[in-house]
Amino acid sequence: MLSGLMKFLRACFWPRGDGHVHTGSDASGRQDGLLWYKDTGQHFNGEFSMAVVQANFLLEDQSQIESGCLSLHDSGPFGTFVGVYDGHGGPETSQYINDQLFQHLKRFTSEQQSMSVEVIRKAFQATEEGFISLVTKQWPMKPQIAAVGSCCLVGIICNGALYIANLGDSRAVLGRLVKATGGVLSIQLSDEHNASIESVRQELHSLHPDDSQIVVLRHNVWRVKGIIQISRSIGDLYLKKAEFNREPLFAKFRLREPLRRPILSSDPSISVHQLEPHDQFVIFASDGLWEHLSNQEAVDIVQNHPRSGSARRLVKVALQEAAKKREMRASSVKSHNLSVKGGGVKLPPKSLGS
Repeated sequence: MLSGLMKFLRACFWPRGDGHVHTGSDASGRQDGLLWYKDTGQHFNGEFSMAVVQANFLLEDQSQIESGCLSLHDSGPFGTFVGVYDGHGGPETSQYINDQLFQHLKRFTSEQQSMSVEVIRKAFQATEEGFISLVTKQWPMKPQIAAVGSCCLVGIICNGALYIANLGDSRAVLGRLVKATGGVLSIQLSDEHNASIESVRQELHSLHPDDSQIVVLRHNVWRVKGIIQISRSIGDLYLKKAEFNREPLFAKFRLREPLRRPILSSDPSISVHQLEPHDQFVIFASDGLWEHLSNQEAVDIVQNHPRSGSARRLVKVALQEAAKKREMRASSVKSHNLSVKGGGVKLPPKSLGS
């Protein structure tokens, strides 16, 4: 039995010539066994491609593409929203994010009448606060919900800019055309929050100077408090609030010492990138994809093949690489504890300025 999950979502957008606006998310697609895919779909700025391979167990992850008006007012602004929510411990947090984050974003965008880093940060904060309220209500009947959490990667295309916000270890990678060579260079856009990264461990030590066990190396894997690899998330309230780190929560989640301050953070890393003509596409993926493909390998796969079905193609390559590492056939990987998600995005800046 394979250990761990490989989860992948990729979204690629291509230019369109009809000038028509498609709004909302489009979940229609085709099923082929455990493979779900949508080779080409329409969104505000062009087209996208998605694919998912999911094993037969509880789905803890969610993803969404919303397109059109990004506020509660018909006047805009307009653009495209991509979300990848890599859940752990259960499905509740990722489902809550999927239901609430974009709605909060629209509300704050309406109040400010524009898209901004502040709007995105407020939307993340409101989502975390809403989930805290949900856990507080359910705690007496369902205490284990305090141990459920999710990474959260968001990309927003609006007025010629690409906003990237991240909690956890999902990743957004840009494919940029190099005119001198004709090749496409991979550029990582997101910051990751995983204890395997030295800078993350240093940040944790600086925030918790009185705790020598804030990060622990076990079986060659760095974990926060020896429990979890990520340092930022939505949810995981047992590592954020003392009232949720006690009985009747399972003992394996409870800390031996009192929780004096939040160990995990819900403050996202946010960056803004002004799109340029040589920016070709962006890949959004949860951590499992990057365990099997480098940034450049993933970018090359997207660049060197037809746009239709590119997500399905990338998912299959990831499965093949996973199988090679485990000396298995790709067809066998699907039946094990392995999940692959894919969706796709090409970014022509001239069509993104609405």
